[in-house]
Amino acid sequence: MMLHSRLRWLAILLAAIATITLSACTPARSNLVNRLIVPTPSGPATFNYPLNQSAYSVFGYMYEGLINENGLTSELEPGLAESWEVSKDGKKIVFALREGLKWSDGQPLTTDDIIFSYEKIYFNDKIPSGLKDILRVGISGEFPKVKKLDSRRVEFSVAEPFAPFIRYAGGIPILPAHILQESIDNTDADGKPKFLSTWGTDTDPKKIVGNGQYRMLSYTPNQRVVLERNPYFWRKDAEGNVQPYIQQIVWQIIENTDNQLLNFRSGDLDTLNVEPEVFPLLKREEKRGQYTVFNGGPDTGSVFMCFNLNKGRNAQNQPFVDPVKSRWFASKEFRQAIAYGINREAMTNNIYRGLGAPLHSPIPAQSPFYLSPEQGLKTYSYDQQKAKELLLSAGFKYNSNGELLDAEGNKVRFTLLMAAGKKVREQMATQIKQDLGKLGMQIDMQFLSFNTYVEKLRLTRNWDTYLGGFTGGTEPHSGYNIWSVKGTLHSFNQGPQSGEPPIKGWEVYDWEQKIDDLYVKASQELDEAKRKELYGETQRIIAEQVPFVYMVNPLTFEAVRDRVSGIRYSALGGAFWNLYELKIAE
Repeated sequence: MMLHSRLRWLAILLAAIATITLSACTPARSNLVNRLIVPTPSGPATFNYPLNQSAYSVFGYMYEGLINENGLTSELEPGLAESWEVSKDGKKIVFALREGLKWSDGQPLTTDDIIFSYEKIYFNDKIPSGLKDILRVGISGEFPKVKKLDSRRVEFSVAEPFAPFIRYAGGIPILPAHILQESIDNTDADGKPKFLSTWGTDTDPKKIVGNGQYRMLSYTPNQRVVLERNPYFWRKDAEGNVQPYIQQIVWQIIENTDNQLLNFRSGDLDTLNVEPEVFPLLKREEKRGQYTVFNGGPDTGSVFMCFNLNKGRNAQNQPFVDPVKSRWFASKEFRQAIAYGINREAMTNNIYRGLGAPLHSPIPAQSPFYLSPEQGLKTYSYDQQKAKELLLSAGFKYNSNGELLDAEGNKVRFTLLMAAGKKVREQMATQIKQDLGKLGMQIDMQFLSFNTYVEKLRLTRNWDTYLGGFTGGTEPHSGYNIWSVKGTLHSFNQGPQSGEPPIKGWEVYDWEQKIDDLYVKASQELDEAKRKELYGETQRIIAEQVPFVYMVNPLTFEAVRDRVSGIRYSALGGAFWNLYELKIAE
């Protein structure tokens, strides 16, 4: 899915590859040579960064934080800030802005914009942004303090230790106070900040002001977004030439992965996320097609099947989940049985062509905080006998036709929801349906467009299970919005979000709260070995309780035209994390 939305850096936002149907768009061929055409499976849901809940957005091109993350090493590098200094106790960070920074409309960018972005937007309880989850510090959940020292220096401070402090204090996009201040100060008829209705996709793209490498030039719904080089961007190369070098980015909306492939092979796209099934074909055609297929190693994200464990009710007092199904999903044995009942080894070999391995943890193997099976992580190798034993022990039974019934005689049948257009996900869903059918379960599949799919998961909450994924990184706290019981991506038991009323009947499981507490404790621990122990315990609980059944960790491949030079591809950063230094041969 990519509820994306834990905080991703420029590289990963740009590397997101996706798709809307070919009939809905015309490829953006042009005589303009110096443009990069990148596919996406879904158009933007909003032009307002803090309100975005979609994995597919243009913000990675348009905004920059105080610091950036190197796409190869994950080390922190200067961004809008040319330098920073951390106090000995780790509780204060002073960032020094570059001299002469400007917004994409030519107005000066100063520390006033930083204060505004954090205090008026990111820390504002009236603005529902998922960034709050990762910015809260410790058990108190307080936000860092932000203080202006002068026009170029700003100080962030925390009252208690916070291990990922610098990464999250400096890694979030800064927003323009001179444009957005009025929308914060004024409210609508309902008393809500006008900011909530500001910069929707109906806004003139040229009026969206950023500070990144590009600014929007045009947006054609269901077809494309065109971005042009920001003439006020700060970066220059060693010879004093302005960067980025590429003049335009075309974000081409093509929903279906088959249609993406056709467009790439015909030369209409400059890059393509290479699915395992087409890897042999594209690898074989490299020379003739004048492109290179890059291998970045194992993906840092996760793909999973998620259960809806929410016992709450909507405003009409109707349960989000059918109470019969809710009892099934609430059973740990039922969830574990499904984990044993899905043949992920076959999925790896057949769907991913052996280009990957079964996935066991939400923390990627590249992270120093990963707990491996050899270190004690519980895993679920395909074992139908074990699955049936667990089901029987939980009170389920079989009728004479081999159909699985619960203790009250209800047939076990539920719906698996997913976003349409991604062929690999559709194949995974088909195998899940077949595998669980062997356990006597009937699985119905429901496909929705990406933005509708996200809305159903996040807002209506009336779904049974879904097949989706999260982007990832080496710092576990970037996933706190998934594991916090109040997190915006806590999809398996989504509680009330900012601005929403309390949910009747919503309950937090003890193990669920334990994971939250461990994440908070780990974020306060500065000793890396002790942090590893704490995150190891979270992985043990997650593996035991199975709110997500993790599927496959694939190798990451991306094809990029040879006319694009300077690519340094990695699973962490993708193909375009260093977009500013890429060139297109004319």
